[in-house]
Amino acid sequence: MTPNLPLSGTRLWDSLMEIAVIGGTARGGCNRQALTDLDGEARALLRRWGIAAGLTLAVDRVGNMVFTRPGRDPRRKPIAIGSHLDTQPTGGKFDGILGVLAGLELMRALHEAGATTEAPLVLINWTNEEGARFAPPMMGSGAAMGVFQEADVLAKRDAAGLEFGAELARIGWQGGADPAALQNLGGYFELHIEQGKLLEDAGLDLGVVTHALAQSWYEVTVTGEDAHGGSLMAGRRDAMMAAAPLIAAVEAIALAAVAPGGEVGRGTVGVVEVQPASRNVAPGRVWFSIDTRHGDPERLAWMGAEIKARAAAIAAARGVAIEVADFWHSPMTQFDPALASHLRAAAARRGYRCQDMPTAIGHDAVYVARHVPSVMLFCPCHGGLSHNEAESITPAWATAGMLVLADAVLAAAG
Repeated sequence: MTPNLPLSGTRLWDSLMEIAVIGGTARGGCNRQALTDLDGEARALLRRWGIAAGLTLAVDRVGNMVFTRPGRDPRRKPIAIGSHLDTQPTGGKFDGILGVLAGLELMRALHEAGATTEAPLVLINWTNEEGARFAPPMMGSGAAMGVFQEADVLAKRDAAGLEFGAELARIGWQGGADPAALQNLGGYFELHIEQGKLLEDAGLDLGVVTHALAQSWYEVTVTGEDAHGGSLMAGRRDAMMAAAPLIAAVEAIALAAVAPGGEVGRGTVGVVEVQPASRNVAPGRVWFSIDTRHGDPERLAWMGAEIKARAAAIAAARGVAIEVADFWHSPMTQFDPALASHLRAAAARRGYRCQDMPTAIGHDAVYVARHVPSVMLFCPCHGGLSHNEAESITPAWATAGMLVLADAVLAAAG
């Protein structure tokens, strides 16, 4: 435990509320998408807070913010804490930012106490975790860990055609440090809201995340033929009527993907684009996204194969062309057992009720774990609601996560 450090749950909560004003929405959420002016404003506030806590800031070429606090032994690899500031268009106050500001609270407490760890400590704000404006998600951590080529990240464009690198430079947050230097960390901790309701339903305070489910994303293009809404139904090659049963099949396939232990898959169609998007025209083209996830890699692969087989059958029956293109894949990722033990021990010492659990959601820790021992800690969120302006947690949950995170990080850092 850290009884002599002035860790403050009240200060953490106040900081969460202060930064939530940046991009705050009328319904109580946040719209602070990556590389917007609001993202730049939030970064500037975090920089002021970090410098006030005695931290040194470096920014790398993809915009990752890396705050460092020296340790007594500079030969030891740094122990890092991180998450992200960016949000979804209708995001909440806690997704991502809780992990950053909980880490900041530890840095503040160490600074005020004049305490020093053996290993250096690092606090990271990863760029574009959400992937809302620039897809795919987790670009900052992905570039740092070699999942994405840095040049490809900088060349990505948003829906308006604006380039990632140009927008990063425009808001003043493109640095000169090498993102790959972050592969040399000694350990990485990430606190996050659960974005599910397992902890709340079980009456638990925290969850120690042992692994991340595998994910596969697809992009589907259905190509038929435009037709007047008054034309006869017979002979139409209506792309929407072909897309609709395939979209419905995503849910059915996910529910049928039952692993030996009883776990089923997860399937989501999140974006649909229709052309020509006219009320009295049967569409000639429909594009949509598919997100599939599973804790069993074999069942995940079966889901992808089944979606492609269903697409081929629908295309043949309706006289349209359907392309199911692979877009992104993240394999099942195990987190570090030793770091997870630090979290469990800290929760037990402080009297918090916790359980081991997986995450079905991608986080920066999933990419970091490819090169650095990593672990995640979840706190509950009301109703499991996230990526929503109504997302909420309690100050007690935030404080529990911050205290256990702090204890575990200090145990790892000496």
